[in-house]
Amino acid sequence: MRLVVVGAAGRMGKALVRAVHEQDGAELCAAIERPEAPEVGLDAGRLAGLGDLNVPITDDPLSAFARADGVLDFTAPQASLWFAELAAQARIVHVIGTTGWTANQEGPLHVAARHARIIKSGNMSLGVNLLAYLARQTARALGDDFDIEIVEMHHRHKVDAPSGTALLLGEAAAEGREIDLAQRSVRSRDGITGERNSGDIGFATLRGGSVIGEHLVIFAGNGERIELTHRAEDRQLFARGAVRAALWGYKMKPGYYSMADVLGLKD
Repeated sequence: MRLVVVGAAGRMGKALVRAVHEQDGAELCAAIERPEAPEVGLDAGRLAGLGDLNVPITDDPLSAFARADGVLDFTAPQASLWFAELAAQARIVHVIGTTGWTANQEGPLHVAARHARIIKSGNMSLGVNLLAYLARQTARALGDDFDIEIVEMHHRHKVDAPSGTALLLGEAAAEGREIDLAQRSVRSRDGITGERNSGDIGFATLRGGSVIGEHLVIFAGNGERIELTHRAEDRQLFARGAVRAALWGYKMKPGYYSMADVLGLKD
């Protein structure tokens, strides 16, 4: 499967290049960066620490998508929307690990999914998606007697909060409770806030150091507490998950999918 990596000079971009190179059945056919990026023209493999792969980084996604079977994208929402449009035109797989989306940005992705195979997730790891499944089932089983709080920590350079993974976990818990997360989430507490509202889902965000990603889902009841935890120790696990998603999507019809679909974790 011929894959394009967009944002190839970034931390995740380099991880994706390495993951494609290591995966049987996949090959890197192009690497994309912004026109003003100083890495344009450099070999993507050398930049990722692999040695020359004869894949120079380019600023021309249109021609790259035309000869590809799929694209791996951990960039920014506005860029991902453009790449989704190009993926739809080329009728290829578009794996989106981008986070920081607003509610009104999702619509165009569903439009693109009429022709592309869009696979979007706030986290591409097997462990996190299993955690989301468990959070959904636990929330459904426990009911409103248990309060739900989600704690996440990432490195100091992360620009969005709560993390895409925290929101993924919050959505899973909300689905288990059959409530609307947008209406019941609490993103910050400061000062005299009053008592906690039953049924709310709280988020706490920590930033510092080089933490790749830690997530904790707490179910707090009277006299007992259940905690579900995931700690990412290697950024490559997200990249490997994205490549796995692309290979899965290559066999599918156009549509809008998640990592739960890829991993067979749907209820």
